This record gives sequence, C-alpha cells and structure tokens, in this order.
Amino acid sequence: MATLSMAFDIASNALQADQCALDIVSNNVANASTPGYTREIANWEQSDPVTINEIAYGHGARVSGPLSQRDRVLEQSLQQQNQVASSSSARVTALNQLQSIFSQANASSSSSSSNATNGISQDISAFFDSLSGLESNPSDNSLRQQVLTSTQNLAGDFQSASSRIAEQQTSLDQQSASLVNQINALTQSIAKLNIQIQSSSPNADAGTLEDHRQQDISNLSQLIGIHQIRTEDNGLTITTSGGALLVSEGQSYPVSTGPSGGVTHLYDAEGNDITGSLASGGGQIGGLLMVRDQDIPQVQSTLDTLAFDLGSAVNTANQTGSDANGNSGVAIFNLPPTSVGAASKISVAITNPAQIAAAAPGLGPSDDTNLLAMANLANQSIVAGATPANYFSDFISALGSLVSEVQTQNTAQQASATQLQNLVNSLSSVNLNEEASAMNTLEQSYQAAAKVFTILSNVMTAALNLGLPTTYAS
Repeated sequence: MATLSMAFDIASNALQADQCALDIVSNNVANASTPGYTREIANWEQSDPVTINEIAYGHGARVSGPLSQRDRVLEQSLQQQNQVASSSSARVTALNQLQSIFSQANASSSSSSSNATNGISQDISAFFDSLSGLESNPSDNSLRQQVLTSTQNLAGDFQSASSRIAEQQTSLDQQSASLVNQINALTQSIAKLNIQIQSSSPNADAGTLEDHRQQDISNLSQLIGIHQIRTEDNGLTITTSGGALLVSEGQSYPVSTGPSGGVTHLYDAEGNDITGSLASGGGQIGGLLMVRDQDIPQVQSTLDTLAFDLGSAVNTANQTGSDANGNSGVAIFNLPPTSVGAASKISVAITNPAQIAAAAPGLGPSDDTNLLAMANLANQSIVAGATPANYFSDFISALGSLVSEVQTQNTAQQASATQLQNLVNSLSSVNLNEEASAMNTLEQSYQAAAKVFTILSNVMTAALNLGLPTTYAS
C-alpha cells in the first residue's frame, strides 16, 4: 500500500507545481505591456505513477515548463497582410504628395514659377485668353505684352512642376536607400536568434527568444515583402517575395544599393538587381519603389507630352504668320527634339512682344488672321488627341482616381490586418482579467496542498506519539 512518505511527496510536488504556475502568471502580468510578448501558460503533467506490489499509485502533478500561446500559421498570415498594407500605405502617402503638386491653389490668377501647381491649368486658359484679347487690337503693344507674360508664366509653371516631381522622386529614392540599413540590421538579428533558438530549443517553442524573433520578423515584413520557411531544429529561412535570400538559419545575406539610370537600385547578396521584384513584393520599400519607378515616370511623361504638343502647335502657328514688323514668325517656345523632358526644358524663345505673328503674311500689323488660328488651338485636339485643357483635366482626374483606388485598397488591407491582429491577440496577448482569475485558482490550489501537508503532518505526529496525548496543529 501507499505510504505517508509518498503522500508527503505528492503534497510537496503540488506545492512546487502551484508555485511554478504562479511564477508563470506573475511573469505574464509583468509583461502585459511588453511589445511582442506571448502569453505563457503552465504545462501541467501527471507525475509518473509509483508501483507497489503490482499496484500503481498516482504520484501527483508537476509543471514541466511554460507553453507560449502562439499560432505560427496565424502569425505568418498577419505578417503577410501587414506587408501588403504597409506597401499600399507608403504608396498612397507618396501619391498624395505627388497629387499636391497639381492641386495647390495659386495666390493669384496669374501664376509664377514658384507656383507650379494647379496654375498649369489656369495658365493654359490665361494664354489662350490673352491671344483672344489681342484680337481686338493686334497692333497694341500692351496687349502683346500680356500674351508674352502669359507665355512666360505657362513655361515657368511647366518647369517648376517638373522640378518638384523630380525632387519627390529623389526623396523617395533616398527613403528607399535608407530602409536598406534597417532591413540588414533585422536580418542579422534574426540570424543570431536562429542560432540561439536552435541551440536552446530545437524541438520546442523557445519562449522569449522566439518572441524576439517574431517581433523582428514582424518589423521586417513592414519594410519588405518576405517569405519564411521553417527549417530543422526550429530555425528559419527568409527570402524576399521574389526569392532573394535574406536569412538562412544562422547566416544573414545583406541587401546592397548602387546607382543605375540616375536612381538607386537594390541588389541581393549575389549582386542580382532585385529592384523590380521588390517594387511589387510588398512592404514599405515596395510602395516607395512603385511610386518612384512607375507612378512618377508616368506622371512626368504625361506632363512632358502636354508641354511638347502644346508648344509645338503654338510654334507652328506663329511661324505661319508675320509679326508686327512684317517679318516671318518664329518659334515662341524653345523645346527639345522629342517630348522626353519637355516640361523641364520648355522656355520662351522670344523676348520682344512684336515677334508675336498675329497677321497673315503681307497683311500688315493690324491683321489678326493668324492670331485667330493660334487662339483656335484651344479648341483643337492638339495634345494626344485632346484639347490642351481637356488633356490636363483628364490627367488630373486619372491621378485622383489612382490615389482613391490605392487608398481604398489600403483601407481594406488595414481592416484585414486589424482583424488578424485581434485573432492573434485573443490567443497570445495577456488579459489581466484572465491572469487574475488564474492567480486566484492557483492560490486556492496552493492553500489546499498546504492543508494536505498539514493534515499529513498531524497524522505523522499521532503515529509517532501512539498511546500518548497529542496536540495537533490547526
């Protein structure tokens, strides 16, 4: 039969197990606000039974160690959702900045080179309005000067808008390059944690070490699109979404940068250019690269087309007529040979308002025949099959639609990420009410085990003092 000694062992083990469980709960409470901390629970196990005279007797319970409450599949789903949300968030922020170049109101109806914004639309209207105003008196020098001034404003706004676009592209380029240092620091940390985890917990959850690794992976997925593969001994291999190796167990593979085509390109550890795959791979760097390499060039090309086609049509029309001195008309705008870079290179070629060729050849300075032809360009499809005003309006509408579309995507992605985060929190985060309830239960269990210990002590005392009056502890 079982002995009093065995009963003492069971009670003692119960006290130790309850104490271990209380320590785990206390640690949860202490780390309730620690970022990345995963709630732990006591791993209760039945102690091996003791066999006496071929009869097995229970030997109580023990706590073999804490178990982290994590779901790796759910955590990985959250990281994947975070990286697409981070990408669209970075993109929509950059697109809003790009849109602001064309949406700020001018201080006055006549724009200057410092107001290269919505003034382009206003300047197109002001330019053609000045041509129409000159029709009333083609020989009036003050009206001619108004045409020259509106021409200078239009060219100046094209240049300034193009300059601000280039500045934003440079800013995004610098931001992308600066993220590389953060990415490399995180991959180095993950590689070191892999070594520690594989050494200390190759076949089980590594607790705090794994919390640190998961926090680093979460931060990494905010910066760059990644895939992760669990390896032997609880290690991890991490690649970019495009397959470039970043971490292989205890070894990290840094991303590097270098100039190419006037911007910074990113390269994997083997020297392969991974810029394109990163742009579509997610993470903050993906959103920045998408705006830098896709959205901004498209906007710049659209602006160049407007400047080149409008300037070319006006040049052709002015060269057809004769100016106030009877000379053949000359080009009003200086333009490059093609539309590439036209918005940044356009400038006014004439300095004398008399060079505006309002008249048809040979009809004198008071004639407005050629001026009418130039003014009518406002209603002709001279810019990629559209009128200048409609072309610019369509461009602004398309840019606004793109911003709205990406914002809608980001809102939906953020909502999904929040939902996944709530699921992770419901399993892994510390709930102080639950911990208080667990502590109360463990306190009662500890008191009960202590009471058993006291009763056994009284029984042992009675046995030793058999036949003598005995005083029992209460």
